[in-house]
Amino acid sequence: MANKQNFTPEEWTRLLESPMTAGIAVSAAEPSGLWGTLKEAFAGSSALASAKMNPDANELVKAVVTDFEAAEGRSAIQKALQTRFADSQPHDCVDRSLANLREVSAILAAKAPGDATAFKAWLREISQKVAEAADEGGFMGFGGVKVSDAEKATLADIAKALGT
Repeated sequence: MANKQNFTPEEWTRLLESPMTAGIAVSAAEPSGLWGTLKEAFAGSSALASAKMNPDANELVKAVVTDFEAAEGRSAIQKALQTRFADSQPHDCVDRSLANLREVSAILAAKAPGDATAFKAWLREISQKVAEAADEGGFMGFGGVKVSDAEKATLADIAKALGT
């Protein structure tokens, strides 16, 4: 099983970014307004907490969550996300998030093939939870759909980027 020491600092930062970019891609595909965005952010955070509490979670997933909770890890994630999304529009956020997920897929294939399937499944789970967190296209909570066509397309793009 791989751990932080198996990766360069740059590779580890890419892995740390990936839970965030998995959610950002979906949120940016169909912006939900303030409440929807908050629900989507909460869904992503809940997925991190669930992984921490799950005794059967993959060890690499747990290592990323543990680093995510540490001040040093959060600082690295914040800097990386600021760099990745500097001067971006929503469609840029989707493209840049998918680029991160492709990088993560390549890193996992090269450095942690035994953990790759579980880690990618976890990222897909995060993106799915974010997609389902807020109704899209409604008015004042009425008439929306759970997962919009744009979100469905982005979920398919995420699966493709991860090679799943």
